[in-house]
Amino acid sequence: MAMNVKPTRSELLNLKKKIALARNGYNLLKKKRDGLILEFFEILKKAKSLRTEMVDEFSKAQNNLNIARSTESELYLKALALANKEQPSIELEAKNVMGIKVPKIRAQEGIIKHFHERGYGIITGSAMIDDAAHGFEGVVDKAIRVAEIEISMKNILSEIEKTKRRVNALEFALIPEMEKTKDFIILRLEEMERENIFRMKRIKKKEKS
Repeated sequence: MAMNVKPTRSELLNLKKKIALARNGYNLLKKKRDGLILEFFEILKKAKSLRTEMVDEFSKAQNNLNIARSTESELYLKALALANKEQPSIELEAKNVMGIKVPKIRAQEGIIKHFHERGYGIITGSAMIDDAAHGFEGVVDKAIRVAEIEISMKNILSEIEKTKRRVNALEFALIPEMEKTKDFIILRLEEMERENIFRMKRIKKKEKS
């Protein structure tokens, strides 16, 4: 920080105000960083749980499909799959988590369907085929939720890193530098005060002589 050779008390007062503001900002940023870290780990737990559920559902759905393959031909199963003309659609929105925009992915049409909504009837389908279809619909539904939560984690982690850099800059650079400057100004003002007292004493001594 650039200073006059002869600093003033006004400069010292202004610097003290800046230090107070910097410390206040530092405390607020620390609270934000700590809050974001807690939020991140809460979301991480949900993400792990959802991923486990998705993998389990995929395994069950794949097993049901393999059972269906043991009784029906691959061509027949593909024909039934093509019977479903309705493709699931999603809507991407944004929500706010501690001041950070994170995605909210919402299925406009139901991902999980009833058997009569899949394009094949009771006669052409079977319980095994329906179980497999239901299982994979569940996997898609979970995948959408996993995508939403993992993108949220990425955004929050990015904000944590930015906040940490700002906290560190204040703690290890800006505030110490301002404190050093403040100490120098105080020391210089004290020296100037002593010089002034000494000068005044000399003037009085000369006046008496």
